Amino acid sequence: MNKNKQETEKKADHTANQKAPPSGGGGGSAGGTVTGKALDWKLLKRVMHYVKPYNTTFIIAGFLTVFLAVSALLQPILIQHTLDVDILNDNYDGLVFMVGLMVAQLFIQTIAQYYQTYLTNSLGQSVIRDLRIDIFNHITSLRLKYFDRTPIGMLITRTVSDLETIADIFSEGLISIMGDMLLVVAVVGLMLFKDWKLALITLIPMPFLFASTYVFKEAIKSSFQEVRTQVAQLNTFLAEHISGISVIQLFAREDQEMRKFKSVNLKYRDANIRSNWYYSIFFPVVEILFAICMGLLVWYGCKRMLSDSQQMALTTSGKGITPGLITSFIVLLNMLFRPIRQLADKFNTLQMGMVGADRIFKVLDTDEVAVDNGTLKTGRLQGEIQFDKVWFAYNDENWVLKDISFHVKPGETLALVGATGAGKSSTINILNRFYEIGKGSAKVDGRDIREYEVEFLRSQIATVIQDVFLFTDTIANNISLNNELITREQIIAAAKDVGAHEFIERLPGGYDYNVMERGSTLSAGQAQLISFIRALVYNPAILVLDEATSSVDTETEILIQNAINKLMQGRTAIVIAHRLSTIQNADRIIVLDHGEIMEMGTHQELLKIEHGHYRKLYDLQFNSAGIAREPLPALSKGEGS
Repeated sequence: MNKNKQETEKKADHTANQKAPPSGGGGGSAGGTVTGKALDWKLLKRVMHYVKPYNTTFIIAGFLTVFLAVSALLQPILIQHTLDVDILNDNYDGLVFMVGLMVAQLFIQTIAQYYQTYLTNSLGQSVIRDLRIDIFNHITSLRLKYFDRTPIGMLITRTVSDLETIADIFSEGLISIMGDMLLVVAVVGLMLFKDWKLALITLIPMPFLFASTYVFKEAIKSSFQEVRTQVAQLNTFLAEHISGISVIQLFAREDQEMRKFKSVNLKYRDANIRSNWYYSIFFPVVEILFAICMGLLVWYGCKRMLSDSQQMALTTSGKGITPGLITSFIVLLNMLFRPIRQLADKFNTLQMGMVGADRIFKVLDTDEVAVDNGTLKTGRLQGEIQFDKVWFAYNDENWVLKDISFHVKPGETLALVGATGAGKSSTINILNRFYEIGKGSAKVDGRDIREYEVEFLRSQIATVIQDVFLFTDTIANNISLNNELITREQIIAAAKDVGAHEFIERLPGGYDYNVMERGSTLSAGQAQLISFIRALVYNPAILVLDEATSSVDTETEILIQNAINKLMQGRTAIVIAHRLSTIQNADRIIVLDHGEIMEMGTHQELLKIEHGHYRKLYDLQFNSAGIAREPLPALSKGEGS
């Protein structure tokens, strides 16, 4: 439906705070902060539900992670044996053999690392592909009421960047954390097994490392959440201002909007700088603690070696301190600190994935889905429409329509007129079930519209609006909306019927011409004609025209009026128009004012009511000397194109 029209009508009856985005819920507050938990098991269980189709990939990736952690321990063991056995004993053959083993171990680890990285990333991308499909299907099924108060940029953030954080749960989070923690435990265990005294002395700074890691994790978590919030703010700002660029340029607001953008962009930059600041503190601290551990290792190890000139000082394991042992400890210490450096970051990656999942599932859990309990979907509707004491409000009981009743027989034309905000577009929104009525009933062919399947009902109603939306695609696809049941021959025949075939053929590529975003390469009249072709090829039983001729020139309007007459043949029509000259032949005209029916009748009947609402509207457009300009062809079902 016409989004601008809906908002105009709602603003006439609602306060500004009803347009505020929700806090949390579907779209999430642009300025809100979602805390989340790194190990929210309930949330993680929902994410893992999407892993089920890829269980084999997940299991193989997990096995490779364990294999990499265990096989990494072979390196220090081989190095120690090489130094203490082969080199000290001048065993050249043994040295060559051990070097060969180390090369083979490195090669196998490289292959395993490649497949582990590939599989975890593939798993993450597969999960978010399925999630993105689900969230897109869910968003397209939501009521328009949800989009009225949820920024589009926020939904884009949820569908794109927030989903990417879930992919990181698998590529850099969950599986990687499991591997790193397993490696830490294995390294510490091996160090204690080799020489528990040397291990304990070397690992004295570890409590300080774990404490600093925890502090960093908490600090960076808050910082990352602020970054995600500012990303949503930035996306919302850009989506809104790029869509409204023509208004900005028309009113020369470039400088003012640039200042606003600088403010939003500055907050995003500052949020990123804060997160980088925490990294700049944490990593030097880790390096200092690593250096202390290394110093303790060299000091204590060499002290024990030098304290016994015979190098026979035995440990509880029965082995002495040797150069190979100290070297293997150096390697193990590097292997220990490498995952610890990354562990806090990976925990926050996991936590941010949980935050993203929380936001996404809040959209998926939004209960503002259009209720479709209808079962009727047989044949073609006759087009009889009946509103019986209908009351409707966009929010609570701020009624936009009040006690509306009318009856349109099959093939008749009903015209709705009235000032902006009178409730005209709300009436057709109800008919299409974009919104649900509060009280009363709306029927089509004698059956409540809620008894019909929504898809079937809308397939029987074609709506042509003033602000035509065209996708970045060919003219043919914009007409058929990629419906495979509609052939090229039907499209061309419909175009000829509405008088648009000639201008389409003149375009480069004809029906395969790409109209670009929102039909920017076509005039308003050409875009309007395409919308009429679209309506005709879908062969609706009910035609709705919402200000379909108000934004085009007179010549194009005459062409469009002929297209309208062609479309209306044999169909029930509801016409919203400000130009009364276009509705003079309507079977019935309803005058709405603040959601109430003020007058109802034919053109001639309403003109006879002195001081009536319709008469006032008529006098505003026509002067006492006659018509202010040459009248356009009135709506008539007997005329062709």
